[in-house]
This record gives sequence, C-alpha cells and structure tokens, in this order.
Amino acid sequence: MKPSIRIVPAGLVATMMALNTVTVARAQSLQAHIVLRPLTAVDRTTYGLPSSTDYSGGLSTVGIGTAVYLEVEVNTNFPALDITNVTWSLIAEPAGSMAVLTNSPLGINVPIYEPSDRLAYQVAGQLTGKTFGRALLRPDIAGSAMQAESYTVEATISTTTGTTNVTQTIIAGTYMGVETCELCHSGGQIAEDKWTNWVQTLHAQIFSGEIDGLIVGPLGDSVQTTMSQSCLQCHTTGYDANTNAIDGGFYNLETETNWTIPTVLTNGNWASMQAHYPALAGLANVQCESCHGPGSQHAYSLGNTNLISVNYTSGDCNQCHDDATHHAYGTEWLNSAHAVTTTIPATEAEANPAQDTVCVGCHTAIGFIDRINGVTNNIDLSYMPINCQACHEPHGDTIPANNPHMIRTLASVTLQDGTVVTNAGEGLLCMECHQARQKAATYATTYHSNFGPHHGPQADMLEGVNGYTYGEIIPSSAHANAVSNTCVACHMQSLATSDPALTYAGGHTFEMAWNNDDLVAACQQCHGPAITEFNFPLQDYDGDGVIEGVQTEVLNLLNQLLLLLPSGTPTTNWTVQQLEADYNYQFVQNDGSYGIHNTAYAVGLLKASIANLTGKAYTGPLSTNDLAFYEWQLQWFGSASASGAGYNAVNNSSGVPNWLMFDLGLNPFASFESTTNGVIYFNGSNIVNGATNTIAIYTAAEIVFNTQHNVTYQIQGISALSGTWQDISTNIPGTGGSISYLTPTRNHPQMFFRVVHTP
Repeated sequence: MKPSIRIVPAGLVATMMALNTVTVARAQSLQAHIVLRPLTAVDRTTYGLPSSTDYSGGLSTVGIGTAVYLEVEVNTNFPALDITNVTWSLIAEPAGSMAVLTNSPLGINVPIYEPSDRLAYQVAGQLTGKTFGRALLRPDIAGSAMQAESYTVEATISTTTGTTNVTQTIIAGTYMGVETCELCHSGGQIAEDKWTNWVQTLHAQIFSGEIDGLIVGPLGDSVQTTMSQSCLQCHTTGYDANTNAIDGGFYNLETETNWTIPTVLTNGNWASMQAHYPALAGLANVQCESCHGPGSQHAYSLGNTNLISVNYTSGDCNQCHDDATHHAYGTEWLNSAHAVTTTIPATEAEANPAQDTVCVGCHTAIGFIDRINGVTNNIDLSYMPINCQACHEPHGDTIPANNPHMIRTLASVTLQDGTVVTNAGEGLLCMECHQARQKAATYATTYHSNFGPHHGPQADMLEGVNGYTYGEIIPSSAHANAVSNTCVACHMQSLATSDPALTYAGGHTFEMAWNNDDLVAACQQCHGPAITEFNFPLQDYDGDGVIEGVQTEVLNLLNQLLLLLPSGTPTTNWTVQQLEADYNYQFVQNDGSYGIHNTAYAVGLLKASIANLTGKAYTGPLSTNDLAFYEWQLQWFGSASASGAGYNAVNNSSGVPNWLMFDLGLNPFASFESTTNGVIYFNGSNIVNGATNTIAIYTAAEIVFNTQHNVTYQIQGISALSGTWQDISTNIPGTGGSISYLTPTRNHPQMFFRVVHTP
C-alpha cells in the first residue's frame, strides 16, 4: 500500500528521531541549501495553521509585504543530532528597508513541500523537535533595478563538526499588469511572444468570464452563478489581503477604489469594469505575474531576467490548485507517483554529463520539457518530479481547439518497433514516456545487462504491439480503439467532491484504486454496472478448469511461465528461448495492469511463451479447454503456428479476420463483396458477390442479459463513447431469465451498447 505523503502522523517525528540516532555514526555530506517553501490552502487545513497564514507559490520574486517562508534543507542521511543550530541573518537589503527575519509560523509537523524532496532532504532541526531551520521574511520596499538592491538571506548551519553558510536572494516589487508584459512579449523583436497564446487560455478569462456569468463553476454549474471574495485570491493577479502587502496588486486597488463583486453575474459586468475601473481590470484574471511574481524590477531594468522568477516547482501552480475539494488538481498530484519519480537518472547524469541523457527526458520535469522542445544539447540534468509544468505548457503555446488543457504535446508517438500511435487522444502525452524503449523482435533474442523492457511499457501493451510474438499474430483487445482518450479516460476519472477517494484516486493522482476499491466507472461505460472490480471473471485462460478473475488468471499464467525459467535475473548462460520468454514475462509484469490494459495480448504473449518453452502448440488467448479455434486452425492451415493462422490474421481480399471467419464457420480464404450497408450475400453455404441471391445477412448485434421479475430493462446504444447514449429498445419487462435482443448496426462504423434497468 502506498503510504500517505500529505499528513505527518503525530508519532512520526519521534519515530524518525529514533531512527536517526541509529545512523549518527555515518559520515554524510550536509548538502545544505535554502528553499522558499510554498504554502497552500490544504497546508493550512492539514497542519492546523491559522487562517491568516498567507499562501505562497515559493517564488523568489514577491510583492512588498508578502510572506516568504524560508527553510534550510540538508541531506536526509546527515545525522539529525549533529545539527546543533541555524542562525539567520539578512546580509543585504534595499536602502531604507526595515525588514527583519522572524520566526516561521510553520511548526515541526509541517513537512518539506515537494514529496520527492522529502526522500532526499530534512529541514535542519526538525527531526529533533527544533524550529531553528525555518524563518519568515516580509520585504518592506522594492529595490531598484540593480541586483544589489535585492534581499539576501544567509543561514549559518552549526553542526558538531563546524559551520556551513548558505544564501538565498529575494526580489521584491510591485505588480504592473499584463499590459506592461504585453509591450515586450507580444510578438515583437524584443522578447519571446508569450501573450498571443496566453490570451486564449482559460487562465486569461477566468475572472472576466465569471463576472459575466460565462465560466463553468467548480461544482459543474452550467454558468457561474455566485462568486465570493475568496475566489479573487486565485482568479486575479497580486491579491494579498495582508495589511503589510502594499504591492499594487488587485486587493490593493480593489480596496482603494471600493469596487465590489456584482450581485448578479451577467454579460456586461466585465465591460463595465473595464470602463469604470480600468486599472483594476488590468490586474484581473491569472496573468504573467501570478506565476512569475511582480514584474516592476524586471520591467524597469528593461528585461533583466535575474529580476523575475522562472519557477518549475509544483508550488507555483499549487498556490491555487492545492485547494481541495473544488480545486484539487495539485492536491491529487501530491498523492501521485509522479510526485516522487526516481532521482537516479538525474543523479547519474549530473555525475557524468557525458553519458547518454535519454533517461532525464522522462524522469525529470525540465529534462522532459527540453526533450519535447527538441533540445539535443545542454539538456538540463537537474532533478525535478514530473509535475504540472512537465505535462502542461502554462503559456498556452499548445492551445489549439483540440487541446483545451494546454497539454504540452499531443504529437503522434512512435514506439520502438516502429508502430506510430495517432489515435490515443490525450493519452498520447502519457505514451511519450510509458513505453517499452526496446524493439522486442531483435532485443529479446540476445542477452543484455539489465535485460528486459523499460519498466513502464503501458503504451505498447495497450496498443497490442512490441511483445515477442514468435512469429504469431497475437490478438489484441479493443481498449486502444474504443477508449478515445486512452490512459486519461480511465486513470484521470473525475470523482464527486463527497467521494472519500477524492485526491487519493482518479484525477491527477492517476491511481485506479483506493482503500481496496477499484475505480470502475469508466469500465462500466462499456462493460455495464455488473463490473464492480477489475478482477472480473471472463475465461479460464490458465487452463486449470476454473474461471477466475482476469487479473488472477494472468497472474497464474505469469507464475506458470516463471516456473519454466531459471531462477534469478537473466545471465549469459540463458538460452535464446529463455530470454525471449523472460522478455514477455517482464513486459506483462511491468505493465502492471495484469491483463486489464489488453487482456488478449497479455494472455497471448504468456501462452505463446509457455508453448515455446514446453514445445506445445500455441492456441492463442482462448482457454485450453476451448480447442474449437485450434481445431479450425488445423483444418485450414495444418498448424496453429503456420503463417496466416493467427487469430487476427486476414487471408481474404475482403479484409475479414480469421476470428470472424471462424465464428461464421467459413473458409478463411473465401473472398466476397460487402456492400456499403454492411451486408454479406450467401448462396447456400457459399459467399458470393452481388445482390442476386435470396439470402442477405446484414450486420447486427445480439445483446443478451439476465433479468429479474418486476424490473424493466432498456437497451441503449452509442457510436462513440464521447457522445450521448440513445434508447435502442422499448421498455422490456424482466422474465426472471435471459433475454436476447437483436439490433441492426449497419451504416455505423462502430457501436457500443449497454443495458439499464428500473428500479
């Protein structure tokens, strides 16, 4: 079970202290640095902070009077008892500043913000119950356009072996509004155009649309009908109600002008605000300075990039999006595996920059951004978890109509076997990294160190490609074609705000289960309400005479295959057959769904591997107790492994696969003409061309379902899962037995059906 990474239990500090005393003797590097800790709405609630505690994005550029939460972080393996004190000092500040460093309101129960950083660092003193590792600064004036006019904070860390000094620079300024940013960032020759695309994003319209009643509300309202003052903190720029914050932001101007939220949110409010409160309107919506900090020093210095924040940490986004239950994207992400992706690739690359840097292109946010942007030299090797900015382009540079969520890329993905994936919808982004990274057909036949596919081959599995197939055509399930947004449709399901799994499953957690409950709502769209868990029974794939859940059947096949392989990891002594089979074992194991992503392909690969190692004929993904298809293969091809005998193989000019010809009891080599109405003409037992015969079989679907007395059933259909279900049948009273209903499907390229009932 994945441990919680949001709440520090009361006994955790004492436990970590006890553990740390065991490691005192180990000599470890301090690796000290000062971090500007973000602070969010969920932090305030989770850790019992006063409601007056200011939010923070963890930016180094802040408004006058804005709270900056400083903390000294050191290597988590450094003995905590060896840290005796931290002394804070302000060693540089703008002329005339009266700002002082004070105690931080964050107690020892408040952890480091980034979950991945908690694995590598500790706040100095925290594990021994000391608060000296944190401090608070509120800049009181803006400096000039000179770097020397910034605030420089120094922390002196005292240990049993000496002292270490670390510093952090902070820029204070005032908010200018997007019109100032537009002067340089709107496509001229001065700076990169970030305005043109940003203005099309929801960020650029969230406030103006709300007061006009046009934006869908957080509860899913068709229009925004109410708006409170608390909304303004995130939906405007420079909103800080702290009395010390004299920063020229939205709250300052709102107070000065006595503007109030319109009592009726309707069209015309925004135009009126622009006409009567133009300066205030200039700070509305989520603008550049919401994420980069107030831009006065940057602007007055004519674009000095040292005087503005460019922040890739999650806190920049989570200052607004870590606010469960209605703004929970960041809260969800903090509970995800993406928040704690391994630091090993970045660590190795930084130690040896000359080595291949492919790994950082998926395992660090900045490395991924570099790769997508086509950077081949000077790739940033520094570690950062796969966070908001990795997957979303915040300026709207990828804003076309088919990408409203500003997903960083929706380009087609080429897998290592040459398969080009174009129809995965928003799941294309996931497939950029979640793929096997090897070409199985050539890789699996030779020993390699660290043998096997990459640890996340979900794209290959979903598409039903790039396992080691032994020359067979392994069948594939329909998920890749039937689920329009593939990975996203299932792993990012929306949960009701009342659902106890909210922020622990679905959404940006990408988790499919919580507290032993599977998220099956997406499955039920196709498979019906009878599906209550992923491990549902389907067939006896493992051949033990018992139909168990799909995942259990796949696990049993994995165990059968494992028993046929030598113990341990592959070595140079393994045979080619063993390497090929082990590749498939790891392929299915590393996919992690145990057949749910692609039941037919997972089962087919495992059974083909078992057959190859035991010298038996491969019978496809059918159960070993159902040999009808195998016998049909022998009838027409002489062998189940013969060329063209596979389940999905096509042996006729009409494009009809073997499985359908088998179901119809027909010669797989027979060709015929299928009309645009989806009709096949027969003359006796022969398929013929033309419409001159007395028998015409049109495409249709049979829906068979069990019924109960006093229950009324309705069959519904849909041609695409993104559409609306339509009634197909009239009301059908239950009989207590099974009912079969036949409905035409001609003129439809695909159809999905479900059965609903009352009560």
